[in-house]
Amino acid sequence: MRVKLLTTISFFTYQLSISQTEKLLKGKVLTNNTALSKVEVINKTAKTSTRTNELGEFLILTKEQDSLLFFSKHYLFTRLKVTLKDLEKNYLIVEMNQKAEELENVVVSRSVFNKTELKQIANNKEEINKIIIRKQFDDVTTKVTVYDGTIKNAINFSYPIFDKPKKKIEPRDDRFKKLAIASCPSDFFIKNLKIKPEEKEIFLNFCNADPKSKTLLEKSNDLELIDFLYAKNEEFKKFK
Repeated sequence: MRVKLLTTISFFTYQLSISQTEKLLKGKVLTNNTALSKVEVINKTAKTSTRTNELGEFLILTKEQDSLLFFSKHYLFTRLKVTLKDLEKNYLIVEMNQKAEELENVVVSRSVFNKTELKQIANNKEEINKIIIRKQFDDVTTKVTVYDGTIKNAINFSYPIFDKPKKKIEPRDDRFKKLAIASCPSDFFIKNLKIKPEEKEIFLNFCNADPKSKTLLEKSNDLELIDFLYAKNEEFKKFK
């Protein structure tokens, strides 16, 4: 009985020493089974960082409950907490997803294309060019003057003498909201920030109202963006 007790105590002491001591953790970063090089691997807890090599591999000092962040320009950032199993296994496989590319000046009607067709169009440059040419043609044809029955040089009763000047409504700047959604994984707001799905839009508007959000648009730094979202989340909880 005494031997069993000593064995149990030794085991828990060993487990505790692993969890409290820094260990050189090995890992590999992939996307669709392809290794990613030059990915920033940041231990946010210990404030240390490294980069993946040409094989997508990295080495970084960690301990249990450390927060690791993975950044690459064209990929959604990935965040994970180091567990005791990770330390014992001593080899992490991290999967990163590519950011969606935005197509400017292209409008596709949902009523015309289904999801499968939209995916095919997104990967077909010829189809994209056809849509752009078609849109340009539509823009030109809509500018053709058609007689509408009005009399030339007639009195314009909408002139300021007869009508009160209307206030100019400035369009809302939603660039930060788009940046946050494009840069973060789809489950980041619910899983990491613990925000309810129905509160996501309210939270993004809350962040968008902060002048610092405009500064982040100019810098376009993923790490600063995440820190900003975490800080605003604390304010948002107090506001609620």
